[in-house]
Amino acid sequence: MARKHFTIQYDNCNPSRTPVDTESKPGPDGVPGTLDFGLHLYASSTTSLVGYTDVDWAGCPSTRMSTSGYCVFLGDNLLSWSAKRHHTLSRSSAEAEYRGVANVVAETAWLRNLLRELHSPLSTATLVYCDNVSAVYMSANPVQHQRTKHIEIDIHFVRDMVTAGQVNVLHIPSRYQYADIFTKGLPSALFEEFRSSLSVRPPPAQTARAY
Repeated sequence: MARKHFTIQYDNCNPSRTPVDTESKPGPDGVPGTLDFGLHLYASSTTSLVGYTDVDWAGCPSTRMSTSGYCVFLGDNLLSWSAKRHHTLSRSSAEAEYRGVANVVAETAWLRNLLRELHSPLSTATLVYCDNVSAVYMSANPVQHQRTKHIEIDIHFVRDMVTAGQVNVLHIPSRYQYADIFTKGLPSALFEEFRSSLSVRPPPAQTARAY
């Protein structure tokens, strides 16, 4: 199976068990030997576009801004990812999560257009997985709620994409929400599992040449 390996070097960084400290204080131990990890791409016949989105609501202790993250897969390959701080406060977790949904839907819409221009249009709807039940409900329910007035543009944008059959927003348990790795500190075992699910792994073992 053909594969490519990309390596990003962090020579001046100190290794840490998680990218965000789960207890908001320096940790004494780390995981050495990960500087050569890279993103692996595999030959795949699957052309489905799938996104995962998560938000750490009001997670910044000083500003109470939320942090959203997403990852998008084309078939078995990680194609796009993001982690960024929101510019405005969200008054509820559902509001923050829905902004995260709108961000990944916008990204997948751009990718669908790009694939169409490359003469490889997708024939199925993009699946977007979110672990917030309220955000999933709002993506399909036309009833307006008082708490959604601050994200009205996002509401209409996502619903239009759902109505057009280009996107389907589904609930997923947090245990399988890969985007968590971009927004919060995770236990080391779960972090390593999610990292592997994103195809961020060490290079393949070198085989000895026969002479």
